Amino acid sequence: MKNKLSYPRLILTGISFLALFIIGTFSPSGTFTRFLPSGASYNSSDQQCSQISDELGLFVNVPGGGFTKAEYPVYPEEGSAHKVFVSPFQLQAHEVTNYQFARFVAETGYLTEAEQQRAGQDGQRGSARFRQPQPSNANSSWWQLDESVSWRSPNGIEDVLDQKGNHPVVHISLNDARAFASWAGGRIPTEVEWEYAASLGIFDANDPESGIVTPDGKPRANIWNGSFPASNTEEDGYAETAPVGCYQANLIGAYDMIGNVWEWTETQFSAANNEGAPRFTIKGGSYLCSNNHCRRFRKSARQPYEQDFSSSHIGFRIVRDTDSAIH
Repeated sequence: MKNKLSYPRLILTGISFLALFIIGTFSPSGTFTRFLPSGASYNSSDQQCSQISDELGLFVNVPGGGFTKAEYPVYPEEGSAHKVFVSPFQLQAHEVTNYQFARFVAETGYLTEAEQQRAGQDGQRGSARFRQPQPSNANSSWWQLDESVSWRSPNGIEDVLDQKGNHPVVHISLNDARAFASWAGGRIPTEVEWEYAASLGIFDANDPESGIVTPDGKPRANIWNGSFPASNTEEDGYAETAPVGCYQANLIGAYDMIGNVWEWTETQFSAANNEGAPRFTIKGGSYLCSNNHCRRFRKSARQPYEQDFSSSHIGFRIVRDTDSAIH
């Protein structure tokens, strides 16, 4: 079986097939199964914040159990607290990166929905891109549908593999995420699975916002620092996406469950929008969530988007059922 979650630009010579995998190391936060070629490393341009140079491609084992879903709700769509039981599964410890997605595209020739639309196929053209309004035009929309952007160039200019290989891939629809997950031998998590993993990992069970900052004020997540959308102080180090794993892992060893980019789930948020298309739930908040806007940097928060929608602040991670794990 080929290691599909590996990173491009790696030259593996004189390494046996079995050496492609490092299996099952144990840590106090759980057991991990690596799905990454031996010798892979963090991109040098991202070293200033790397905490996971030895953990790229890891899956953390999430044990089965019960938890309280929608605990400490803030917005009406979050519902009321209720108990849920979840079967065990494996969760990729970080969001899917541009390097990982590039490997998928290289092997399959896949075109994302944003790229298909740009090529003139059916649907609205482009993907949603955030642009901070200028002070002179503060009331203008900060979202634009842009034909020039895609996962390859989130801002329409740079090639992500040059400088952002280890950033989370964005401008990815749920359909695109499903295609990657199927190729990689996994799937997209349900909302319950995602929230359960975030609940197991939360730093302070009595503080639903403990995932964004430590008690002494050190950032734990990539969010909007300041008054959105006028001013971002970048106290966490980044104005847009950060490389995966810049911030402290949660208590089960998963990174960036809060902030950085929203993450797709396979759970329908509501039956349909006005055009009849179902909307699906995204979780975790993003680098655009602030104290005065969004405030969805919490495990219970949820938002809806159509499965063919993509934007500069939505990515994903995958899960695997325990019986499909590599041993």
